Amino acid sequence: MKICCVGAGYVGGPTMAMIAYKCPGIEVRVVDVDSDRIAAWNSETLPVFEPGLDDVVLKARGRNLFFSTDVDGAIRDSEIIFVSVNTPTKTYGMGANRAADLRFVEACARRIAEVAQDPKIVVEKSTLPVRTAESISRILHGTNSRNGFQILSNPEFLAEGTAIKNLEDPDRVLIGGESSDAEGKEAVEKLVSIYAQWIPRDRILTTNTWSSELSKLTANAFLAQRISSINSISAVCEATGADVDEVAYAIGKDSRIGPKFLQASVGFGGSCFKKDILNLVYLCDYFGLPEVAQYWEQVVRMNDWQKRRFSERIVKVLFNTVADKKLAILGFSFKKDTNDTRESPAIDICRALLEEKAGLSIYDPRVTKEQIKAGLSPVKGVSESTAQDDHRIQVASDPYQAADGAHALVVLTEWDEFVRLDYDRIYQSMKRPAFAFDGRNILNQSELRQIGFESYAIGR
Repeated sequence: MKICCVGAGYVGGPTMAMIAYKCPGIEVRVVDVDSDRIAAWNSETLPVFEPGLDDVVLKARGRNLFFSTDVDGAIRDSEIIFVSVNTPTKTYGMGANRAADLRFVEACARRIAEVAQDPKIVVEKSTLPVRTAESISRILHGTNSRNGFQILSNPEFLAEGTAIKNLEDPDRVLIGGESSDAEGKEAVEKLVSIYAQWIPRDRILTTNTWSSELSKLTANAFLAQRISSINSISAVCEATGADVDEVAYAIGKDSRIGPKFLQASVGFGGSCFKKDILNLVYLCDYFGLPEVAQYWEQVVRMNDWQKRRFSERIVKVLFNTVADKKLAILGFSFKKDTNDTRESPAIDICRALLEEKAGLSIYDPRVTKEQIKAGLSPVKGVSESTAQDDHRIQVASDPYQAADGAHALVVLTEWDEFVRLDYDRIYQSMKRPAFAFDGRNILNQSELRQIGFESYAIGR
């Protein structure tokens, strides 16, 4: 069997690498129009950092896993085509800032229709609004009526930082398709048979297409809701003297609630949570469900408020001004064990501090200087042409360099190495009084205070 994936990003690359690794009898081709990205997948330095990914790619690449810019050739030769292109939130026109921008999905569908010479199974891997499969089907059959197409939904449920574990031992694999005819049943079973080579059948769920598409949005909405919920309680804890970690532990012991996603922080980030919730909000409005839309939109509003609250607290504690003060920023990725900065809370918090005229010295073990500069460009009040060279944004080579001469230490990503730092050494290198703001609640607050820090955490 030959399969291909159009789109070599955070989802397409790792997913196809795992399929190739687990299914040596299947030829897997990952194609993308971005030649630099494909070159990186074929190099020793992959474009995606994910624990365990390098090993999986190296074992399969060149054997039955291939990365190429030959999109048309891969489409022609493959029996199953996964669509894993970008679906960002629209920034223009109808549904701006809420609806998914589906132009890349449509372009991909049209290309498949133009190139395909025989029947294909087309699998939605990108996160898409409900009933997008219907649109893809109309494009495929309208443009290429001579060949049969089966459209399936196979949403990803990967958590960055643990994606390889999620792929190797998933909670479930969801496949949506129409089983009302023999061809539809056969297409679903063909995709099921791929995953069944390493995943128990009882974890491979089959639904209708619409349920599959909606399940992806709903899963992310529920997870994000838990984060916003505990973050709202963190504000109550700070006002009353309660400890949010103790509250989270107590309620997490309730088997009906459970302990996961109850870690108070500066907020959620990443490519999916905000985008998927806003997509759900748009769909609810579109289908005449404003009350449902308002309910889910509040999850995003709470997340934005938590970030503002954290940056405002820094300014207030530092005597109501951070102008011309050096702040050491530890962490820029949206979570540990990834180099992904999309929707990272660190970006919004750093922007807010820069707008208050602070100077930032930023360190992240996996995010490059170019990523950091791009994430903060343009800063309000600084032209786009000069933001890349803004002297107030410095990228440090290690956390000790970042903290040298700083007025405050600000932890924005929960990297394990930040827990193990020599904070006595850091304290000795900082201005007095030395402040520490733990936006991830990973540091020992009592130890920091014993050293001499004026230390602040979320929800305490």
